[in-house]
This record gives sequence, structure tokens and C-alpha cells, in this order.
Amino acid sequence: MKRVFGAKKDKEPPPSVQDASDRINKRGENVDQKIRSLDAELSRYKEQIKKMRPGPAQEAIKARAMRVLKQKRMYEGQRDMLYNQTFNLDQVAFASEGIKDAQQTMTALKSANKELKGMMKTVKIQDIDNLQDEMMDLMDVSHEIQETLGRSYNVPDDIDEDELMGELDALEADMGMEDEAGVPSYLQPDKEPDLDAELNLPTAPSGHASAQHDRPQAEDELGLPSVPQASIRG
Repeated sequence: MKRVFGAKKDKEPPPSVQDASDRINKRGENVDQKIRSLDAELSRYKEQIKKMRPGPAQEAIKARAMRVLKQKRMYEGQRDMLYNQTFNLDQVAFASEGIKDAQQTMTALKSANKELKGMMKTVKIQDIDNLQDEMMDLMDVSHEIQETLGRSYNVPDDIDEDELMGELDALEADMGMEDEAGVPSYLQPDKEPDLDAELNLPTAPSGHASAQHDRPQAEDELGLPSVPQASIRG
């Protein structure tokens, strides 16, 4: 069968947008090179026309320059057409890349959505509510335990208001008596301050005693003060 009909050739894949854009850009570069070459030739013709006198030779140079200018205009038209094709291909490539990005975004969103659904199956609102209720119960029990551990022993709880006021009055009276006993007289109200009594200062010596103290005492043969005979006899 292959000998009769021949083997089926594999079709080449169609060129991508990038391949077509590269090919057109390469053609545009060749056209630009030709235009630059024509510009250089026109520049030479221009210098020759300036130097030559009017006549048949000058007209021949002008005819050549006109022919070169027409070729340049033709190449410029081709270059503009190639630039337009490149621009269109760039727009198509941009749209294609945008669609690819959108596809990847959709794929990522679908994957994330599936993952979230799987996670939501393991988390239920009722379980969260039950957990919160259990936590509140545990906090209440902990509070009761703390209160029980902090309870005082042998403290009467049957004290009425009258007993409380009586206790406070007695306490105030005791504190008043302690204040009067412990506060110096010069700080107590309606009393003249007795500074000598409070400070326990010694009384000043009289003039007679001072004179006796200033009188020189008798000394013995060693230079020591002699003891009065009355003191020895006593």
C-alpha cells in the first residue's frame, strides 16, 4: 500500500506568533539596510549635482538620483508594511499571553477552591461552638477552684450590722486612747507643752554649786586631789 499510495508525510506544526514576528523583523532589517545604502547613493548624487554645471551630464545624474529615490520610496513602503505586520503580531502575542495568564489564574483558583472545600469539611461551625462552650465551662470551674483554695478558715460569717458598728466604735476609742498616750504633750491639743519633761533635760546648776565647783581642791604630796576627811570618816 505504501508503494502504491506513498507514505503519509507528517505535517509540520504551524509557525508560532513569535516565529512569524522574528521572520518579519529580519526582513525589516534587510529593508532598512537597503534604504541606508540608497541614502548614501543619493547623498553622492547630491554632491555631484552641486559641483556640475547645468547640462546633459547634470541631467543624467539627476535621472539616476530620481531612479534611486523611487527605489527608496518603494523600500520605505515595504518597511512600513512590515512594521504594521509586526505590530499586529505583537498585539496577537499580547492577547495570547493574556489568555494564558487567565488560564493559569483559573487553574490556580480551581485548585485553591478544591483545597478550601477539603479543609472546610474538617472544620464545622457546631464543633467550634461546642469547643467555645467547653472552654467557658472550664474557665468557670477554674474560677470556682481558685475561690475554694482562697477560702479563709475559722472566720465567722454571722456578723450583723449592729455588731460591726459597735466593733468599729470600740476600735476608734482604743485608737484615740493610744494616740493620747503616745503623743507628746506639746503635740496634744489644749495643753501647754512641757518641753523639759518631754525631753528629760537636767536642771541647770545653781550659782553656789557652780562656785564650789570652780574652787580649787587641795592636793596631796603626789599632786593628786586630796579626799576630804569628812568623807573618809563617813
